[in-house]
Amino acid sequence: MKIGELSRRTGVPTRLLRYYEEQDLLHPDRTENGYRFYGEPAVRDVQQIRGLLDSGLTTEMIRAILPYLSGPDEIHVPADCLTPETAALLSDHVDRIQARIDCLARNRDRLSAYLAAVRADAPVRGS
Repeated sequence: MKIGELSRRTGVPTRLLRYYEEQDLLHPDRTENGYRFYGEPAVRDVQQIRGLLDSGLTTEMIRAILPYLSGPDEIHVPADCLTPETAALLSDHVDRIQARIDCLARNRDRLSAYLAAVRADAPVRGS
């Protein structure tokens, strides 16, 4: 499929698909006239890249682990392929994700407590 069709099927603008190629995340074939040509697995790859980016991973991290991802729920990383640098990047990212989760949970709890307190003090209408 051409880049326009991949864009339509994934909802990712062609500009971003070209960027993913520049970042060595996508590897389209080229036709004789130079057009990019993507196989069917590119749809899954783009969806996976988007999911990883949305989770906060950098393109550098994604480039390191993408070859070992078989699908959204499957990771096949031979232990000898995980370099100390990649392990450190991923470990740091896990720590940042956990810090965000903790912060969100604190904010959720504070807002819930505020709402409960305000609702408890609110006069009953219609009495």
